[in-house]
Amino acid sequence: MPGTYSQIYIQIVFAVKGRNSLINSSWEERLYKYITGIVQNKGQKLIAINGMPDHIHIFIGMKPSCCLSDLVREIKKSSNEFIKEENFSLQKFNWQDGYGSFSYGQSQIDDVVKYIMNQKIHHQKKTFKQEYIDFLKKFKIEYEDKYLFEWIE
Repeated sequence: MPGTYSQIYIQIVFAVKGRNSLINSSWEERLYKYITGIVQNKGQKLIAINGMPDHIHIFIGMKPSCCLSDLVREIKKSSNEFIKEENFSLQKFNWQDGYGSFSYGQSQIDDVVKYIMNQKIHHQKKTFKQEYIDFLKKFKIEYEDKYLFEWIE
């Protein structure tokens, strides 16, 4: 019987609630490893993960049987509980509602990985708001400002 073969590459972006800079460099690596475990336990392939104190980028190879919204919900819920259990944040930590997801082809993988791994350098020149709106425009996604993340100006 013939099988189904495919690979879908998705970059997921979401922010800390209120865009607070709560992801501390002292524990961000543990958070990234934890999220990697969630993605792998759901049968997906984590390609790259990195971020800033106020947001995160996750690049995955996704199987067509995976429901992206369910995966993101699980990542947010479980990692939020992990952060609380480990007492990483002195302030109340929650992920903001919503997320962005952007698809790529095989030939773009290396560029996306480099982009994600260079987040700290990239954000010396561009705010998260500029970055996120640039993604929406690049991918021709219609949006309304009032439904985007809460921005800290």
